[in-house]
Amino acid sequence: MAEANDDVSEGDAGTAELERLANAVLWPGFYGRTVPAWLDTALHHGLAGVVYFAQNIGPDLAALSAGIRAANPQALIGIDEEGGSVTRLEAATGSTLPGAAQLGALDDVTATEATGAELARRVRAVGADVVLGPVADVNTDPRNPVIGVRAFGADADLVSRHVVAAVEGVQTGGVAACVKHFPGHGDTHVDSHHDLPRIAVDPAEIERVHLAPFRAAIAAGVDAVMTAHIVVPAWGEEPATLNPRVLGMLREAGFDGVIITDALDMAAIRESVGIGGGGVLALAAGADLLCIGNPTNPGAAALPDQDEHDYRTARDAIVAALRDGSLSRERVLEAGARVARLAAKLAEAATPAEAAEVDAYDAAGIVRRALRVRGELKVADSPFVVDARRSSTLAVDSAAGYVSEALAAGAATVRLDSAHLDETQRDAAVDAALAQADGRRIALLVDRIDTDPAQRALVAVFAARAAEVVAVNVGLPAEDAGVPVIEVGSASRIGAELARERLVGSVR
Repeated sequence: MAEANDDVSEGDAGTAELERLANAVLWPGFYGRTVPAWLDTALHHGLAGVVYFAQNIGPDLAALSAGIRAANPQALIGIDEEGGSVTRLEAATGSTLPGAAQLGALDDVTATEATGAELARRVRAVGADVVLGPVADVNTDPRNPVIGVRAFGADADLVSRHVVAAVEGVQTGGVAACVKHFPGHGDTHVDSHHDLPRIAVDPAEIERVHLAPFRAAIAAGVDAVMTAHIVVPAWGEEPATLNPRVLGMLREAGFDGVIITDALDMAAIRESVGIGGGGVLALAAGADLLCIGNPTNPGAAALPDQDEHDYRTARDAIVAALRDGSLSRERVLEAGARVARLAAKLAEAATPAEAAEVDAYDAAGIVRRALRVRGELKVADSPFVVDARRSSTLAVDSAAGYVSEALAAGAATVRLDSAHLDETQRDAAVDAALAQADGRRIALLVDRIDTDPAQRALVAVFAARAAEVVAVNVGLPAEDAGVPVIEVGSASRIGAELARERLVGSVR
């Protein structure tokens, strides 16, 4: 395919200028671990920057960042790195940082701030400068399929104080924090990666509970806020990302930083108004930087040039809207200016914490303090691990193999997803797992025993048939599972390793 501007004649200065205006507010993902030709061209023509996803992560990531900045010294390089269950930097092996729910359970804001600073150090080390976090959602619906343990908790005050601590830790490290997902994705049981959630909550409750952490982050000087693809009917039928009333609330609250959209390739946007239409509407509504998304998200349906295709779709739609007057030139200039101010600020950022301060950070100590045990748990020999978690989603690699691998210390495990088995199949799978366990204690790795009847039933079947069962829960806490439970609160490598420590008395 031709490079990004090959279809523009040298004499068409008007189109080139409009494309540069559009580029200044676009933030695409891309394939590979080197700068593709289309991206290099776009960066040379003022592209705002890129977002890293798992497919971009490799041993030469710092060199990739340097290549991007060689094409555009002011490029913002973002990464969706939260710690805990959501990691890009450690996508292959699992996060070694505490997750939000673990920090919320511990409720030590000093630990949260230190975690933010360590996250900033890691991000700066690979040449990136925007962290798409912390999550500021108050997870009031335990069925929530997309937030859950990514949130600090279900209490607005607790979430607010930890959001502030995380923002201060990240931004003290010379990296921009981006709190998400405004106006709050915590009270939904629909995943906006796959559909458009509607929040049928009284606006007064949204104001009191769900907006509180965002107001706290704004007061703390957060650099960026990410929107949510959710509809609040009381505020209109458009998703918040496309709703000028909702985005206007941020400006009314005193926020003058960068409003970043959640990924435009998510089904809530892609399958309604489309990436191009969504980009135009988001800019018109008040967004400043359009996160286009991860080109691998369509899975097997992804085009070989999905990254360039999505970028060009967004860019060309903005150019067309600028040309026909349906999108104000002043609005795009305003958005681009906010993005440029943030880039300039980060380029001048102070060096992060000294090595001695970094060395004092103890992720294992924080996670160890955050673990909770319900019921009587005996230290015993290495257990047999049965992984009964839900399937992974686009947002969270919840069934990642590194969790069960770390819990089993590399020994064989069994995968058993109760959501996709009928009762007969489940019972047969349990019998097969017990035969393989050969009398050893069962460590049942779960993530939904609080709300999923199928997963709870699976725990009960194992408890009835095995001599000893312990649940290792990487999801939200469960009041009564019928067996001893290690509440980990994160599907991470470090969480699994320290759960194993509780089980056997040592990590290995």
